[in-house]
Amino acid sequence: MEIEFEDRFVGVPMEVHIDDFLTDLANANRPTNTIRAYRGDLTGFAEYVDGDLAAMDVAPVRAFLSGITEQAPATRKRKRAAVSAFCRWAVRHDRLAANPMDKVDTITVPKRLPRPAAAADVARVLDSICSRRPRKNLPIDVLRDRVLFETLYGCGARAEEVCGLYVDDLDLALDDEHIRLHGKGGSVRTVLLDDRGYVALLKLYLARTGYTSGPLFRASINGRGGPISYSAAHHRWQKHCAAAGLDIEIHQLRHAHATELINSGVSIEVVRRRLGHASTETTQIYTLLADKVADCEIRTARRQRETNRR
Repeated sequence: MEIEFEDRFVGVPMEVHIDDFLTDLANANRPTNTIRAYRGDLTGFAEYVDGDLAAMDVAPVRAFLSGITEQAPATRKRKRAAVSAFCRWAVRHDRLAANPMDKVDTITVPKRLPRPAAAADVARVLDSICSRRPRKNLPIDVLRDRVLFETLYGCGARAEEVCGLYVDDLDLALDDEHIRLHGKGGSVRTVLLDDRGYVALLKLYLARTGYTSGPLFRASINGRGGPISYSAAHHRWQKHCAAAGLDIEIHQLRHAHATELINSGVSIEVVRRRLGHASTETTQIYTLLADKVADCEIRTARRQRETNRR
């Protein structure tokens, strides 16, 4: 006789269910940062669950969300998403009879304009790391940092995407260099490397490290480590910004790249594909920032009107 799922999982600690859920995410190649965030969020949620998971209803979910009302909307939305993903998994694996999240409203996050860093400020930080023509005895980890952050800025990539790059993701065919970025949801996009100075620096980095395969940006100085983590890259960026006397968030590099493309007259659709956005609605927000192309057209139109009135 088949055992009902309520009986099979009676007495199983909540931590076991969470570990099984996270293991399945890891096996499905979900991003490490996502799994780390889910673990923290679900550990906090578990404190509100009294009893077995199979008997859980909407009450602990509401209590959990009520306990974080003072946090930022984006943080609350992320934590709700973690609980929602866990509950869907639990229902699918017969550990939960019904999904309590069906009775919980979604959390709306007010849209905010991105804050791009000024190109001059970005250049100042990059040059504080090392020049594009570094001296021969420059430590490899310093050269790595320059190439890593210039890749992030020059491609408009997410930090996680750049940290996860492999040498095999590079196509350095002469005058047609591209890089392959692995984005959210398993998406992959190819980005043109159209800055000759950057391409030369990238090739120099490969020559000095001797990398022909494996992670492009490695955690250890001796070049034998795995891919550098997002947290390590974030810490390194903050360190370099402090040395340059500037305060720039790492994600502002992506915003800066997108804004520069928009201001140069590049179409929304092209920018969308380069950034890896799912829809142009997300990309469109960059047009709300200072648009030099639009400003120029408006000034030209105004001057034309003034000329016609004379």
